[in-house]
Amino acid sequence: MPQGDLAPGNHSPATEFILAGLTERPGLRLPLLLLFLGVYVATVLGNLGLMALIRLSSPLHTPMYSFLSSLSFIDVCQSTVIVPRMLAGLVGENAISYPQCMAQLYFFLVFAIAECHMLAAMAYDRYAAICHPLLYNVTMSPRVCACMVAGVYGVGLIGATAHTVCMLRLDFCRADIINQFFCDLFPLLELSCSSIFINEMIVLCLSAFNIFVPALTILGSYLLILLSILRLRSAAGRAKAFSTCGSHLSAVLVFFGSLAFVYLQPSSVSRKEQGKLSSVLYTTVVPMVNPLIYSLRNQDVKMALKKFLAKRMST
Repeated sequence: MPQGDLAPGNHSPATEFILAGLTERPGLRLPLLLLFLGVYVATVLGNLGLMALIRLSSPLHTPMYSFLSSLSFIDVCQSTVIVPRMLAGLVGENAISYPQCMAQLYFFLVFAIAECHMLAAMAYDRYAAICHPLLYNVTMSPRVCACMVAGVYGVGLIGATAHTVCMLRLDFCRADIINQFFCDLFPLLELSCSSIFINEMIVLCLSAFNIFVPALTILGSYLLILLSILRLRSAAGRAKAFSTCGSHLSAVLVFFGSLAFVYLQPSSVSRKEQGKLSSVLYTTVVPMVNPLIYSLRNQDVKMALKKFLAKRMST
């Protein structure tokens, strides 16, 4: 039956939803619970540890690591919005109230959109540092960095508000099972009894903006960086530049690839388990691996960590 054509008697005010969760197989719930509990603990400890290291190590008080600290904050927040609710679903707590669902949707969107643009800001910072090193301190002054970070969060707040307000105007049917492990846009739209045309247009337009604009910024920045690196005469300089940029690109490819798979297609396209897998990648895996990628493949972070640990052990 087409959406919006249900008889009035089939409408009921939504008071709560049921999250389908990660799996319907009871035998997999305990292993998944332990796995994602470990992932969440590693995410929180890794990102908070990286934020603390950047805060306490004066060599890391640069625009690049200021952006990285902000990225870690976003990852902790996004993981905290999603993973505890996922873990509750794995122990049988699948019901979520309508206000809680809308709140989860809103904060998830704030941090997901902010992460897209923070990655773009980090790519521009690397472009300014490698391609225009003499002007770097002017181009990426503390005032400019603060404005960029504020802009990142501003875009996240505006995008999340637009999506959530449009979601609040919809009526929902009695079929209240959300085919996802958290309150996401398309699974919620599938339950609507109202016309979702406006919502779909907003999702596709804002998703295109929040994915393509940062992605093009990142690709353009790294193309120019690559050309600049190839002109370097020093092999050590090229190796350091490739190491710094390679870690960033690794995180970017996973994050934007999984986002594009989920959000850059109409809600009528079946995504089922593939959509859940992609959602796991950008909501749980990427926030966990970001601090590992940026620390294990970054000489400055490893050096700062060694100095910090040596200072602690000496005292």
